[in-house]
Amino acid sequence: CSSLAGIMLLEVLLVLGTVIIYFLLSKKKEETLPFKEGWWGKGQKPDAEEDTTIWPFKVETTEEELSDLFRRLDQARFTEPLENSCFHYGINSVYLRKVVSYWKNQFNWKKQVEVLNKYPQFKTKIQGIDIHFVHVKPPRLPEGQSAKPLLMVHGWPGSFYEFYKIIPLLTDPASHGLSDEHIFEVICPSIPGYGFSEAPHKKDFNSVSAASIFYELMLRLGFREFYAQGGDWGWLICTNLAQIAPSHMKGLHLNLASVTNMGFVHLLSILLGRYLPGLFGFQDEDVRRMFPFLKKGLYRILLESGYAHIQATKPDTVGCGLNDSPVGLAAYILEKFSTWTDLEFRNLEDGGLERKFNLDDLLTNIMIYWVSGCIVSSMRFYKENMQKGIGTQKHEKLTVQVPTGIASFPNEVMHTPQAWARKKYTNIVSFHFMPRGGHFAALEEPELLAEDILQFVGKVEKEQLWRKK
Repeated sequence: CSSLAGIMLLEVLLVLGTVIIYFLLSKKKEETLPFKEGWWGKGQKPDAEEDTTIWPFKVETTEEELSDLFRRLDQARFTEPLENSCFHYGINSVYLRKVVSYWKNQFNWKKQVEVLNKYPQFKTKIQGIDIHFVHVKPPRLPEGQSAKPLLMVHGWPGSFYEFYKIIPLLTDPASHGLSDEHIFEVICPSIPGYGFSEAPHKKDFNSVSAASIFYELMLRLGFREFYAQGGDWGWLICTNLAQIAPSHMKGLHLNLASVTNMGFVHLLSILLGRYLPGLFGFQDEDVRRMFPFLKKGLYRILLESGYAHIQATKPDTVGCGLNDSPVGLAAYILEKFSTWTDLEFRNLEDGGLERKFNLDDLLTNIMIYWVSGCIVSSMRFYKENMQKGIGTQKHEKLTVQVPTGIASFPNEVMHTPQAWARKKYTNIVSFHFMPRGGHFAALEEPELLAEDILQFVGKVEKEQLWRKK
């Protein structure tokens, strides 16, 4: 009987040993995300090798396009808002009329085109589609210093233009009162289907596809090692890029870090974190931003995510209307720039839009969507990323080992505490609660974001952290 027990014990130990070895080996194997070799052009993929030429690009619009726009603005139909509704029902049409009046009578698109063209822009074909990007090199470099390549990726409903105020702070920090210990050359691509990057012609173009294309772009530009920065979809694309090419990415800086794989401890921390913050690694600021969780978490998500549900299911339907009406497009986009900058702005009739932005910047971003006709393809990105269900994809289950810096802005729609972020980003070297600012950090608070990027890169470089991955 004892020999039988011994054999059973041995079997149990063998099974346990096999399970442990399997997990150890599979973990090792799964540390990187496979590069997604796609082809997103029209029709069949040609047999010929892809042309890797990079050519200069300038934003240009015709008089016909502008007269068509003004005709549509003149013919806009407005609905009266409910009394005292401010921005609680979405955009307030009293304020929208003012925006449209400014757009028609004061906004100078030709001047804004010159602003857009002040930084060098290019296009190159990758995986069958034309990819647009801004590439800014430093105007001067101190003796013996080289510029560090920094990929910056926007989100929805933003564009590459979001980075125009932060670019000079990173490429020429000394002229803006910042330390010039680290100087960057900045590469800001348009996500395929956004702005002046061609939209994919095939289904299933998701964040991993975009990350694979931007990885190819960085290699094509000759960068073997680089930094990456993003918020909104840029957060996910840069995270995926860190998972695909950890040996090429020196550091990852995020101004939004969302965790889609929630475990039991996460759920427990939602229930008990307010009362036992230390147990879950929460700081006072985490508690302030997150609780009461029903109000600041669940209700907020439900109130503010209707657009995401539409875009993750039937983007083309509502997209048709937005692509046909510049006023509809402006209403849809401006509402996000209001609420995501500060939820309290819902209580104002003008949505607080001109407290942090000016109408020229807001309308320039809208014009990028209008003249490129990209609103539908930009919205499809939600369906491609979410249609398989949240938490089901390989990249969501993998951690990120690349040195990570997180700038946590107080008015971001959802707060992710460092304790949660660490489950995904195992090598957080810098996590800062920012003093002010919301979702569109690069446009709203360029100095704060630039300073945080500079100090993060300083840490990574000083300790050569990427070599210790």
